[in-house]
Order: sequence, then structure tokens, then C-alpha cells
Amino acid sequence: MIERFELAPGYTISRVIHGGWQFSAGHRQDGSAPDDALEVLVESADLGVTTFDCADIYTGVEELYGRFLRRWRTTSSAAPIQIHTKFVPDASDLPRVDRAYVERIVERSLTRLGVECLDLVQFYWWRDEVPGMEEAALSLADLQAAGKVRHLAVTNMDVAHLRRIADAGVRLVSNQVQYSALDRRPEHGLAEWCAAHAMGIIAFGSLAGGFLTDRWRDQPDPAFHDNRSLTKYRLIIDEFGGWDAHQALLRELAAIAHEHGVETSAVAIRFVLEQPSVAAVIAGATRPGQMARNVDAFSFALSPEDHVRIRRLADAASGPEGDVFELERDRNGPHGRIMKYDLNRT
Repeated sequence: MIERFELAPGYTISRVIHGGWQFSAGHRQDGSAPDDALEVLVESADLGVTTFDCADIYTGVEELYGRFLRRWRTTSSAAPIQIHTKFVPDASDLPRVDRAYVERIVERSLTRLGVECLDLVQFYWWRDEVPGMEEAALSLADLQAAGKVRHLAVTNMDVAHLRRIADAGVRLVSNQVQYSALDRRPEHGLAEWCAAHAMGIIAFGSLAGGFLTDRWRDQPDPAFHDNRSLTKYRLIIDEFGGWDAHQALLRELAAIAHEHGVETSAVAIRFVLEQPSVAAVIAGATRPGQMARNVDAFSFALSPEDHVRIRRLADAASGPEGDVFELERDRNGPHGRIMKYDLNRT
């Protein structure tokens, strides 16, 4: 049975969310979604994964999800589907972001998805030196009041940014951040804030782009990376302590998985799901059968001893240190240099 979480009164989501980043032209090397993308999405919904994540800056994904929604509504067993998208204005556009800009992007998402109201919009602001973050959040709140947006959330925001938005009077229901056995930065203050403010953490990267799956166990350190996503997570492994430390953690996860009769990926997801304030984990699937392996995370629970075994290695790691997205906000550092900051206009 797929676990569900009440993110806001009367609004429940599946605790595994089908991520859309892997369908975007910015992720796939061939620049296109797979031919069976719709079948993969329908398969997830049939399994009970009824919540899907996308973004205004994931090229082509809102349109793909719009096609999926139209198809899903024609099925006899059509359960309610939740689509979470984002509002991430381009870094170079921030000085020009006003109410009209916010409304234009939201209307574009509505059109792409073919809906009258967006279930959840997750907001991010690239540059602290540019004023306007609170005003943009208030513009989103106005669109919420007008019935264009059901719930407001953020992505990659640390506590300082959450406090600013809360002080402006905007109610947020969740924060989407990177969280895995390799990357425990949400434990550096964010989880406590979320618990105190009735916010859920929606975790992405819990499989570290696949590095926390059986595919990479007992494998040599890769000399190259297929795409920017793998580069991103390989850098996190460096922060964690390097390839040997990663392999030690992966072997422990695999041993626990064997004891529970599941794959390593299910243990990696389950570990994050059982952390305080975590509402759901985003997991990608681009091929038939992948999501079925992800939802095996609901077939068991980790014992206290399992958590001790994982924590023994995770807590001994050298990093990553700092707050959520702190490494990525440094444009001159290795994490920031691989980011793309102007994807909304494409």
C-alpha cells in the first residue's frame, strides 16, 4: 500500500512522488522524452503514485504532464492526480520580476498542464543581492487567493529565507530540498523549522542520481559523468568523503536491503522517508518497472538497529557541511558552476 501524507488540510499526496526532471530536455542527452513516457507515468499512477513533480524550467515536462492528465482522465479507474510545479524566475530577470511577470509564468504553467488551478507551486529566488523575493511570494499568494494556485511552497530554501517569507505573511506548506543518506544538510536546522511551522520536507536526490542503487555497488570510481545530474551527485560524494566512503555506505545499505528482501534503492528511499518532517521523496522513473522498485520502500520499515547501522557511516562522513543548497549557491564553487540559471525563457 502506498503511504500518503496530508501536506495541508484536505490535501494528501503519495509519499513517493514521480519526478519529472529526467524527462526534461536539460537532463536527457538526446533532448527528448522517451517514446513510452506516457506509459511510464500511467504505470506510476496505477501503482498509487498519484503525485507528480515538474517545473516551469524543466523544458517540455509541463506539456508532457498535460498530455498525461488528458489521458489519465479517460481511464475508468482515474484516481485524483496532483501535479506539483515550480516558479523559478531566471537569475538575469530578477530585477524585472513584478506581479505581471509572476502571473505570466503561472498562466503559462496552467496552459501547459491544461488545468484551471495549479495544485502546488514551489518558489525559488536565485540572488540575495536582488530585492523582490518577498514581493514575488506575495504575488503568488495573490494568485492563490484568486484561485489560480491551491498551495504555495518553496524549493532549496534555508531557514533564513523561509523566515523572510513567513515574516511577509505567506503561508508555505513544504520545502523541496536534497536529502539522502549521503546528504543530510536538512538536519542542520531545516527539519526543526519545518516541524515548528507545520511544513513538510519533500526530498529529492534520495538515490543520488542512481549512486545509491545496486548499479554502483563495488564499481570503480567513474572517470566521466553522463550528464549534469550525475556530475552534481558525484560532487556530493566528494563532500561525503569520497568514493571509498560512498562504497562503504552503499554496501551497508545493500546488506540491509538483502535482510528485508528488497533492492538497495528501497532502503535508501525508506531511510529518508523515516526522517523527521519528511513528507515525501521524489523518485525518477523513465522506463517501465522502475517505479515498482521504488515503491518497494513501502513494503517494510527500518528497525532501530538498521538506522544505527546507516547512521554509523553517514554521521562519520566529513560532509556535506552547511545549510541546504549552500554549496550550490556559491557560483564560483564546483557545485555552483554546473548550475543553469536562465532556463525559464527557453
